[in-house]
Amino acid sequence: MRIARFSLNDTPRYAFVQQDAADGKDYLVELDGYPFGAQPVKPTGERYAVDADGIRLLAPVIPSKVYGLAKNYEAHAQFMHEAGHSEIAHAPENMVIFTKPSTSVIGPDDPIVYPPCSKDMNFEPELAVVMGRVAKNVPVEKAMDYVLGFTCVNDVTLRDLQGVDPTWTRAKGFDTSCPLGPWIVTRDDVNWKDAHISFTLNGEDVPMASGTTANLIHGIPEQIAAISSFSTLLPGDVIMTGTPNASGHLDPGDETIVHVEGVGDLRNVIVRA
Repeated sequence: MRIARFSLNDTPRYAFVQQDAADGKDYLVELDGYPFGAQPVKPTGERYAVDADGIRLLAPVIPSKVYGLAKNYEAHAQFMHEAGHSEIAHAPENMVIFTKPSTSVIGPDDPIVYPPCSKDMNFEPELAVVMGRVAKNVPVEKAMDYVLGFTCVNDVTLRDLQGVDPTWTRAKGFDTSCPLGPWIVTRDDVNWKDAHISFTLNGEDVPMASGTTANLIHGIPEQIAAISSFSTLLPGDVIMTGTPNASGHLDPGDETIVHVEGVGDLRNVIVRA
């Protein structure tokens, strides 16, 4: 099942996304409430084509917080070292966890704004986890019970600021640094143990940015258990699981597309502030 957040006449709404067997197109089946709340939701009876005039897909959720894992793939850790961005040649044994604020979140086709404080913006395509229940001190073996589903994320990073700011607050948390979308695919409909991640820049595939979640150093259940041990995760909160391989430089005008197998494509364009 796919869950989307969209706007019609500037009013945010939620919907299930269903493919019509007759024409093969995706349609938004509008819901009467908030799917992350305690109350059940049901269709309103309204249906809209995803590409219809006036329809705009939004970030599928506005989380209270976003957590991310750095160097959670050996290939990315080695790339960072070889590129001169890290003194460590291999992935660290312990999780390296950072945060992005909710104000960093944008949706499909929203512009990523290149701030004037940086000269080296990088892309990082990833699979993102969306929590479905309040999670605190969750054991690894039960962690996936708390997951609603998955979406695509581009962990946009200001690499030059990351090198001078040990907290990564500006490098990772600037406005528009967390594109999410295009929708949430529910947990049992994604092969999250071996989902292929790839990236397209200006219409060209970037092979060195691709990989699979099968190579995660710290798996998704372990991430949820670790984060929930010190922070209460709320429904709609997001965990960025790590970028699988090399990242790369972005310039104003660039078109970025993150693709996650079983989830979809997340497109954004870089603009100058």
